Amino acid sequence: MEEKLIAIISRFGELTNLLAAPDVLNDYKRFSELSREHKRLESIVKTGEEYLRVSKNLRENKEILSTPGMDPDLKELAAAELDELAEAKERLESELQVLLLPRDPNDDKNCIVEIRAGTGGDEAGIFAGDLFRMYQRFADQKGWQTEVIDFNESERGGYKEIVFSLAGEEAFGMMKYESGVHRVQRVPETEASGRIHTSAATVAILPEVDDVEVHINENDLRIDIFRSGGKGGQNVNKVETAVRLVHIPTGIVVQCQDERSQLKNREKAMKVLRARLYELELAKQQSELSSSRKDMVKSGDRSDKIRTYNYPQNRVTDHRLEGDAKNYALQEVIDGEIEPVIRQLQIAERAEMLKAGATI
Repeated sequence: MEEKLIAIISRFGELTNLLAAPDVLNDYKRFSELSREHKRLESIVKTGEEYLRVSKNLRENKEILSTPGMDPDLKELAAAELDELAEAKERLESELQVLLLPRDPNDDKNCIVEIRAGTGGDEAGIFAGDLFRMYQRFADQKGWQTEVIDFNESERGGYKEIVFSLAGEEAFGMMKYESGVHRVQRVPETEASGRIHTSAATVAILPEVDDVEVHINENDLRIDIFRSGGKGGQNVNKVETAVRLVHIPTGIVVQCQDERSQLKNREKAMKVLRARLYELELAKQQSELSSSRKDMVKSGDRSDKIRTYNYPQNRVTDHRLEGDAKNYALQEVIDGEIEPVIRQLQIAERAEMLKAGATI
């Protein structure tokens, strides 16, 4: 472990110098990439330097105790520190095992969020709208940028489907835990008898990728231009600005009608298409993991759930967590306070990785 830590500390120093270099400061993309790497290594370096210091002191104390003729007072002092140093080394080693777990290479990317109403009729569409606003509030708290790509409004408010992007630090790394089926239990506004209904909406989170990572052959695309069917200004509904892309080899269909410009709508639609093709490629590499996730997201069934929003009991339960970590105050979550849930899911994931013996 020590050799690995020394290499990481060396890289951290190199990054610190690079971030002060004029050519890097003038290159926004490179500066952003190096800044993200520097920030990722910061906590590892801090803990790693402490681990190396403690390990060195422990070795020196053991050497003192094993050396004949050494000053008795020095030996006594070394023996007194031995247990404390051993405990500190063990604690720091455990922390480093977590910090050095392999990261998802997509964690630093922006993401595409797709929310679709599932079972539950009109109430499912209203709930899909609630989830969209919840993620908007969370994005505001994180300082991320939200951009709607496409939507299909339901008759009684909310959305049958809404697709949007989130741009900001660790957007995919945090939002990926929201993938799955979300279930709501409450009395709908349209329910005269006061009965509690159960509805569901599916959420899919895709990492946003650029054209270098996913190349799309223009000959593989069918591009349809049509008038927007949603609400909008003069241009949106009267001019053919909406864009539908059909990727012929895979059959994937993406459309965007949010912008007044046909060019901007095409750019947004291409962004979503690249993300879906990228996920398709990942599915080939991780077929078992990806297929189970896809089945869950696609079904929208009440029984396939990751989280339940229980309004009568004012509680949100995340079914992937256990004990006290699985329940949260409903209003706080609906208001966008989902980071505590995500952090617990990250802790649980790291624990599983350690259990499975994952190494970097």
